[in-house]
Amino acid sequence: MSSLLVQLTQSYGPSGNEEVIRDLIINEIKQFVDELNVDPLGNIIARKKGPGKKLMFAAHMDEIGVIITYIDKKGYLRFSNIGGVSQYSALFQKVRFKNGVIGCIGYEEDIESMKDLKLDKMYIDIGAKDREDAEKIVSIGDAACFEGPFNQQANRISSKALDDRIGCYILIEVIKQLKNSPNDLYFVFTVQEELGLRGARTSAFSVHPDYAVAVDVTATGDTPGAKKMAVKLGKGPAIKVKDNSIIAHPYVRNIMIETAREAGIPYQLEVLEYGGTDSGAIHLTKGGIPSGVLSIATRYLHSPVEMADMDDINNGIKLLRALAVKEMGAEGIS
Repeated sequence: MSSLLVQLTQSYGPSGNEEVIRDLIINEIKQFVDELNVDPLGNIIARKKGPGKKLMFAAHMDEIGVIITYIDKKGYLRFSNIGGVSQYSALFQKVRFKNGVIGCIGYEEDIESMKDLKLDKMYIDIGAKDREDAEKIVSIGDAACFEGPFNQQANRISSKALDDRIGCYILIEVIKQLKNSPNDLYFVFTVQEELGLRGARTSAFSVHPDYAVAVDVTATGDTPGAKKMAVKLGKGPAIKVKDNSIIAHPYVRNIMIETAREAGIPYQLEVLEYGGTDSGAIHLTKGGIPSGVLSIATRYLHSPVEMADMDDINNGIKLLRALAVKEMGAEGIS
């Protein structure tokens, strides 16, 4: 079990509230990079200098969560979602505020049919006696993340926020392992991805790389009743072909495949029929940036029990490290 991966997944960091997870990442990487800064939106931009092409690797720090909109006279908290919160995954779960207060999500009426569940009929119970009691420890606008402990059985791990602390973990490990590169490397830990790829857009504009690769999670087709999809746990990192936000640039996609084959790293090809990653914003920045995605297969996305395979994660580290030292040509610009 990686203690760093445990720390990353268990840290607090809903979209727009990334301070805690950002400080953790900075402390992990600051001695291994040549330059490090936090931009006005809150993205971490870390550079390992090299003479060649400018490459940007991006993983988002933020996680889904909830935000308090109203406190009623009995001390119950009404809330709205931050990012793609499912009413089915949220019901009767625990949430944690930045100050450590824990709440439980309840429902205001008897549940006759799961298909009728609505977030606006849910509330958070923090054990307060009334509104005055609740307002001593939480306020309107406070955000909370879901609680989901880290567990590992054999190679399989489960936790909240594997989306996308897995990507952050991969970037951190590559930063630590990589001594030098023929490329000029920018490792960007982005904010507010779950709200529309916001940090990726601004950081890509600042860095303006020659090529970019987002590192994120993706869905799987290997559970009962899952939508048919050729991505499974334990079969290697996935190289994205397409999702709803991008058709991966052919040059970037092909050089990732070539790199995996040369290094003997197992890989899968991914076509995701919904969703997107930071690459969706990056590739449309300025005059266009050739972009791809390295994905880690993850079950039960946007729930407190997301599940992934450590072999896929470790092979993802190997692939990104090999890609970082690959000499990139100008083919992608044509």
